[in-house]
Amino acid sequence: MPLKQGERAPSVTLPSHAGEHVSLADLWSRRPLVVLFFPLAFTSTCTEELCAVGNDLASYRELQGQPVAISVDSPFALARFRQECGADYPFLSDFNREASEAFGVVRVGPLGPGLGGASDRAAFVVDRDGTVAYAWHSTNPSLLPPFDEIKAALKTLG
Repeated sequence: MPLKQGERAPSVTLPSHAGEHVSLADLWSRRPLVVLFFPLAFTSTCTEELCAVGNDLASYRELQGQPVAISVDSPFALARFRQECGADYPFLSDFNREASEAFGVVRVGPLGPGLGGASDRAAFVVDRDGTVAYAWHSTNPSLLPPFDEIKAALKTLG
């Protein structure tokens, strides 16, 4: 079951696209965190989502938000995908599904033939205290998150 607004976000540490270990708690302690779970790198909707966030990064930063993208892909695949998207925010590998399980977004059904264990598409805004201020989850991998709702949640924290 996905985390809901008002619940405590899990403090997990994941490898980044650059091979560094990144703590979500360290990130949200600096500024509100926009946690974007996506199923798989290089797929059409995931590319559209993460490129859109990258292209609108100034809006998130004006609202003091820090986006971070998380998938079960390897750090090596995420480095390439991030470069392809031209994104200037962290991409984190949840290869072992620690974050996906903790946030409650591990996909129940297969994503495609033989492709189980990916994350559903989900978005969480976590405040500086580690509380989920906004939560959105979809089992439809073709659905983009509601970016305007995410930004509205960030505005309430500023």
